[in-house]
Amino acid sequence: MSQYTPFHEKALRTAAEETGQPAASFAVSAPPKPEMGDLAVGCFAAAKALGRSPVEIAKDVAAAFVPSDELASATAAGPFVNFRVARPAVFAWLADGVFARRALTPANVGAGQTVCIDYSSPNISKHLAYHHIRSTVIGQALAQMHRALGYRVVGINHLGDWGTTHGMLLAAHEKWGEPSPLDITALNDLYVRFRAAMKEDPALEQKARAWFHRLEAGDPAARATWQRFRDVSWAEFQSVYDMLGIVFDEVRGESAYEAAMPGVIDMLAQKQLTSESEGALVVQIPGEQTPLLLKTKDGTTLYATRDIAAAMYRWETYQFTRSLYVVDRGQGLHFKQLFAVLGMAGFEWASRCEHVPFGLVRIGGKKTGTRAGNVVLLKDVFNEATDEVAAKIREGAGGGAMTPAQIAEVAQMVGIGGVVFATLVSQRDKDVDFVLEKVLSLDGDSGPYLQYSHARCASILRKGGVAASELPAANLALLTHDAEWAVARRLLDFGDTVVRAAAACEPHTICHYLLNLAGDFSRWYTLGNGDASLRVICDDADLRLARLALVAMVGHALAEGLRLIGLGAPDQM
Repeated sequence: MSQYTPFHEKALRTAAEETGQPAASFAVSAPPKPEMGDLAVGCFAAAKALGRSPVEIAKDVAAAFVPSDELASATAAGPFVNFRVARPAVFAWLADGVFARRALTPANVGAGQTVCIDYSSPNISKHLAYHHIRSTVIGQALAQMHRALGYRVVGINHLGDWGTTHGMLLAAHEKWGEPSPLDITALNDLYVRFRAAMKEDPALEQKARAWFHRLEAGDPAARATWQRFRDVSWAEFQSVYDMLGIVFDEVRGESAYEAAMPGVIDMLAQKQLTSESEGALVVQIPGEQTPLLLKTKDGTTLYATRDIAAAMYRWETYQFTRSLYVVDRGQGLHFKQLFAVLGMAGFEWASRCEHVPFGLVRIGGKKTGTRAGNVVLLKDVFNEATDEVAAKIREGAGGGAMTPAQIAEVAQMVGIGGVVFATLVSQRDKDVDFVLEKVLSLDGDSGPYLQYSHARCASILRKGGVAASELPAANLALLTHDAEWAVARRLLDFGDTVVRAAAACEPHTICHYLLNLAGDFSRWYTLGNGDASLRVICDDADLRLARLALVAMVGHALAEGLRLIGLGAPDQM
């Protein structure tokens, strides 16, 4: 909880005015139990500043409380002041957010600030495989969240299109000729074949290095072949990004920083940071046994050198507030070294660079990867999930009411959405095991369950018999049931949930919020199964309009939350 609604602001201001301490001295959270209140203001920092007990301060604040339009009551609970918000004011604020402002997210949190997000960033000439999905969808969710909060976001796809790997492909091309047709599968097979051959003939590694050296030196033949490989790769990548609805603000490969390499090395040398180790050029980092490699002994640059150049370019171009690198946790040492060297070079903004690590994604309990040759294509996973959903829709009761085109559209939205949600619902640092049946289930913690909840809201509104233009005029004071308040109380947390998720780079926070919201909604809506007076579509026209307005608010929050994490929100399923 924080100060992103007038109710949070009023609670903080109330505590500040009574104690004479700034509002920043207090923290807002949710009480451990709903019956204790709606907002809990902790008095710890203020107590430390005043040299008093936080329990005493909480008692003083509660005793001096005067009810207002936003807050109905206050009670002391140990070092906390528990406030109850004024329910009519909450419903009115939510209605204004949904029907007038069209947003429950505070859109000015990031005003005047820029966030660079480096994500997906596959290597060319290799498949965009399932193990790439976490960087891709975590990064996209972070981009969407920050944009919703008013940040200027620069989504960056930093293609791996330079380095010895590409020397391997050029050497393989020389050895076995150009495959026909020249597509991503052929390039991937060529890479896997060459790596296998290197185990039998170690001399091939030197040929690969020689080819990369030719590429760096600008050899026309090497450059032309490399460019064909790059173009073929990007066309394949783009087809997958289109399926996900991802548009990058900047696509720059490592090769874009080739011309900057001499300047980077000269800059580090002038700052007396470089040294030689076993013939390679390195930067020794105090307290670290492993140095950062800048150049191999045969003179070729490494991706660390290019990452330094890329970081400098991003600062000079965007003056970022945060620069996020959404890369698996296996690269933790690299980014620790990278940021350390940037700091050693005197760049104040190095502290603004953050590694956003994540765990592995496994299929059948096994890690997949290009080097092992057991690649599972991301596109194939999406297509299989889409086909499964389409079959379920056709078999289900709703299939007969949908055209083939509608079935295809919803199936893709739900199939891909289920896969995306399954990779986001766990905390970043946890490994993910992919099981298609669980991913596509309408029961439990799944994307399709949330999408179905949104479709259910849309269906109720269609059956409600009122026009959308009538909803803003609903008398929300009629919503007096505790289950209705539980839904409203959850909606009040939407904006703060987005703020916290973006700050911590944890999309799973939004996933679990949406699951809780869908659960609250389902518990309220199904009360009408046992008591006709509690049905949303009831006989009382005014009450029906009020309840339909609350359904619309839930639908809005579900749609917005799903959009932030990269899922579509179907109106029928």
